[in-house]
Amino acid sequence: MSPQPQAAVGAPLSRVDGRLKVTGKALYAAEHDVDGAVHAVIVDAGIGRGRITSIDARAALAHPGVLRVIHNGNAPKLPYRDNSGSNNPPEGRRLRVFQDDRVRFHGQPVAVVVATTLEAAQHGASLVEVSYDAERPSTDLHEAEPDEPTRYARGDADAGLRSAAVRLDLTYRMARNHHNPMEPHATIARWDGDRLTVWDKTQWVVGTQTELSTVFDLPLESVRVISPFVGGGFGSGLRCWPHVVVAALAARETKRPVKLVLSRKQMYLGTGFRPSYEYRLRLGSDRRGRLSAAVHEMDGETSSYEKFTEGIMAAGQMFYSMPHVRQAYRLVPLDVNTPLWMRGPGFATASFVIESAMDELAHRIGIDPIELRRRNEPNEDESNGLPWSTRRLRECYTVGAREFGWHRRSPKPRSTRDGDWLTGLGMAAGVYDPGRFPAQARVRLDADGTAVAEAAASDMGPGTYTAQAQVAADALGLTMRTVTFRLGDSLYPPTPPHGGSMTMTCVGSAVLDACNKVRRQAIELAVEDEDSPLHGVPADDIVVRSGRLHVQGNPARGETYQRLLARNNRTHLEADGSYAGAPEPARHSYYAYNATFAEVAVDATLGLVRVRRMLGVYDAGRIISPKLADSQALGGMVGGIGQALLEHTVTDHRDGRIVNANLADYLVPVNADIPDLKAIYLEGEDMDADPLGVKGIGEIVQVGVAAAIANAVFNATGRRIRELPITAEALL
Repeated sequence: MSPQPQAAVGAPLSRVDGRLKVTGKALYAAEHDVDGAVHAVIVDAGIGRGRITSIDARAALAHPGVLRVIHNGNAPKLPYRDNSGSNNPPEGRRLRVFQDDRVRFHGQPVAVVVATTLEAAQHGASLVEVSYDAERPSTDLHEAEPDEPTRYARGDADAGLRSAAVRLDLTYRMARNHHNPMEPHATIARWDGDRLTVWDKTQWVVGTQTELSTVFDLPLESVRVISPFVGGGFGSGLRCWPHVVVAALAARETKRPVKLVLSRKQMYLGTGFRPSYEYRLRLGSDRRGRLSAAVHEMDGETSSYEKFTEGIMAAGQMFYSMPHVRQAYRLVPLDVNTPLWMRGPGFATASFVIESAMDELAHRIGIDPIELRRRNEPNEDESNGLPWSTRRLRECYTVGAREFGWHRRSPKPRSTRDGDWLTGLGMAAGVYDPGRFPAQARVRLDADGTAVAEAAASDMGPGTYTAQAQVAADALGLTMRTVTFRLGDSLYPPTPPHGGSMTMTCVGSAVLDACNKVRRQAIELAVEDEDSPLHGVPADDIVVRSGRLHVQGNPARGETYQRLLARNNRTHLEADGSYAGAPEPARHSYYAYNATFAEVAVDATLGLVRVRRMLGVYDAGRIISPKLADSQALGGMVGGIGQALLEHTVTDHRDGRIVNANLADYLVPVNADIPDLKAIYLEGEDMDADPLGVKGIGEIVQVGVAAAIANAVFNATGRRIRELPITAEALL
């Protein structure tokens, strides 16, 4: 068929849900009005490891308004069927709430108080007395015993290093980071007989539905999950956490709808985090900077009961050309909650190490950091021999260097000052592997010329409502105001998680497929209708614009959807669409790329670091919505500033307590920390990736940011900091 005119896709449109959000009409998980709802507050374990010896709930139960206190001593046994087939949890045995007396980490839920008011539940929780047989927990990554590693190798890395003219042996440490979205995790649970409905903060409606069905041994269709708005997530909502099960259990036991909202402190205890790492990298090259060998040794934390892994190995296998690579990725089981994916998972961590080391190598041999990267550009993915779908890093370097003024950078560290401030420029490259998994969507075109598209996706902020409506509007030939996209309900067609830069690719492709089918139905109806102006016209010659079908090149010959459907007594046209996911076997190596540039100023006396400006240049395929893309890119840079300079979780290793489990002591960037930020997107599309030609931009925008800042700090001060976050103390 003739290609559809593109009026909405590529336009810098404002969010269709923006007015709802700024007027407070967008309903988040805890804000739904569910009749008869009571309140639940979790009691957290006060030790980091051991056993519960007794729970005294008498004072809590005597408090006015308290209805129940549920704990391991009186909770029913829950089925907890295996969920590994459809929910893809980490390997291990997931935490089973109130099913035994074991305490596996500080802050683990050990009881829940249900009361008629939030205040009564909160005070009741403070009255529950829990006694323990405590053991000293193991929470220090550098003192615990690691598991056997996952390995990768090509060539002979040891021989390659021995013969290298230039060798680096570097060790990096990255602190644990917590997601800290504005909206706390919250769940409202209601039972209607054997049917469970939950209103939940989740980035994966289908995943939460699946987990609850397995925990309570329910048919999947007996669980409904509703999540129309998510107030930020950064990955924290990619899993159904124990508090969701607690809410559902409390609702079943009290026979009342139950609302459970985690406190800010509890957000640090039970919803995952970016794990801490120790990462040793040995790198070898010739004197011109051509890489010959690398050895990566990575130790990352996980919980004692589950093995959480992330894609930390991929970048070291494919990002730069070299014949000899060896990797060992070891998990270190600790008495902590299970980590989870956080923006740019794995790649944001690995990029700090690899891109800092590349900057160090460039300085050692005396060439420009961009030139070093150009000399090591691979012609194919050397980890699997596949050609790139697109890889436009050279263009990212060229555009970024020109727009940022890279030629003004002095290669000599500590040579540029602005009064009391030492200034420097740094850059880093980034790579991310966007997800491609099967997705479905449903589209209905009504006789009044409006359309509705539905999918069980989420929107934690990137603008899913808007971007999917843009795709649907152009595919159907409608205006944006006549298209509605619905998401966040497990009654809609299933989709993969809302993370990993996969929503635009997977859900968008399914929406496009469904819209194309509906448009074809309308065109076929018109060409077969003897009363239509389009009767007998070849279907491939017809396009739709602003709700009107017409012959391409002859807009006068045509008619509207409304006239066509009314004349044929059709109330609507409807179709289901799908996206099959990545091809199997893979035909291309598929990644998104960036080059990030940063200028920093460091107070020569105090060691304070201020980022003055940043630029990101992205090879991310087709950009559906430039305005939304800017929101993502600037937010990713802000997150990278936090990762580089501020964010770290502090644990008291004596009892496993998180010391700074609040937003006063866990520092995140605020407006005063944010400099002039700019994003540039290379024009183009990646049609080998998916039918839309997109790659997603939510994750790649944070990858490489911390390294660019660290490299700029070195250029400013001459101090090479290999531990995140970079603190003033490290620079004094």
